[in-house]
Amino acid sequence: MSNLLNSLLSSASALGAYDQVLQVTQNNVANASTPGFVKHRQTLLAMPFDPAGGLGGGVRAGEVQSARSSYADQAVRRQIVLLGQAEHDVGSLAAVQSAFDITGESGIPATLNRLFESFSAWAQTPGNVLSRQNVIERAADVASAFQQTAGNLAQTVQDTEHTAGETVDTINTLAGQLQTLNLLARQGAGNDAGLDAQIHSTLDELAQYVSFTALEQDDGSVSVLLNGQTPLLLGDEQYTICCKLGQPDSPPPVYGEALPSLRLFDSNGSDITAATTTGKLGSLLDVRNRVLPSYLGDAWQQGDLNKLATDFADRVNGLLTSGVVSDDLPPQAGVALFTYDANPTAAARSLTVDRSAVKPELLGAIQTGPPPVSNGIPLALSQLANPSSAADQIGGASYTQFYGELASRAGSEWNEANGRLAVQQSAVAQTKNLRQQMAGVSLDEEATILIQFQRAYEANSRLISVLNELTEDAINILQR
Repeated sequence: MSNLLNSLLSSASALGAYDQVLQVTQNNVANASTPGFVKHRQTLLAMPFDPAGGLGGGVRAGEVQSARSSYADQAVRRQIVLLGQAEHDVGSLAAVQSAFDITGESGIPATLNRLFESFSAWAQTPGNVLSRQNVIERAADVASAFQQTAGNLAQTVQDTEHTAGETVDTINTLAGQLQTLNLLARQGAGNDAGLDAQIHSTLDELAQYVSFTALEQDDGSVSVLLNGQTPLLLGDEQYTICCKLGQPDSPPPVYGEALPSLRLFDSNGSDITAATTTGKLGSLLDVRNRVLPSYLGDAWQQGDLNKLATDFADRVNGLLTSGVVSDDLPPQAGVALFTYDANPTAAARSLTVDRSAVKPELLGAIQTGPPPVSNGIPLALSQLANPSSAADQIGGASYTQFYGELASRAGSEWNEANGRLAVQQSAVAQTKNLRQQMAGVSLDEEATILIQFQRAYEANSRLISVLNELTEDAINILQR
């Protein structure tokens, strides 16, 4: 009789264990498409078997184990960080590239070529008023092209700053969401699979924007360190970051009125810009503080577009003012074509031709010599198209070639970013696939487990029915 009762108890315990297995399996299936969710398994533990001691064996339900792998999560997030950086690099560098025309049909290269052609035409008829007027018109076109290019790049600066501000706000918002989830975990929901899924889904989303280290705590909460060292979230305490425009004190600025840098600060006001190099935020800081200043200048560099504008304007102005307007005495020196701001980092955007001061009759065509050459200045100006003298070059290249190098640099960086983007898209897909194989829910696998334990549940139920009948028969026999 005791053996029957022990068998009945063991079967009842197994029935409860199988029921919990089925519940976990059904939960896996229900959340198969939930972001951040990983499969769980109900463990089954063997019960002691000692018939002499009245122990009938069987199984009981143990702990529910999560298939989550910190290693797999970190691998995915590392690739997501790099993907976010590559995606934004492509977008930002496309905007930079579009500011430079490489076809020669518009923009700075086209207007430079037309100006050189007007110099050649002027050299053929140095006294012709229309030729001189054409030079002034073409020079104004060159100035306008420089202004437009600088303006397009300046617009990219503003767009980058705006996007950086939005990105920082998003990072702080996601950290706030994690703070709320941490509070729930610390209130006793740390083992809840749904809460765990929300935390890790939010961490995956955060990885698009910035690199971080996530430290999982025993109570189910998570601490987040920006760039592995700056606290963003510790338990239920959030530490916000912010970005501001400004210039560091070291090294001392060379150009005081230049474009300020975009700096990132932690909650204590410490500058963490240099440490933030990856993710969307790292891309924004790099484009804003390195790429764009290389053309527009900053506190320590004039910027290549400004250098091109000043060198070209100074050379043209120098040749024109070295000539004279006529053979009359006293000789009247020619006037300069171009003017620009005294701030070297504002040369391109301020380059202009003052039409009130520059008149056709004031352009000096005569090269004083000796001997004097009536069209010497226009000839010297026309040679700027294909210079042979270092005085007519910039960095060992013609002005058109120097512009081409600027455009080529922008295009090269954009092409490299596209290459990185393709690689990172593949890397993210691969690491996510590996994580899915390791910890994701497979409906086929869950269906197999479901059938297996449904049958076990049914078999155990029938066993209990048989044991119940045997027990009842044994009781009836004893009563007789």
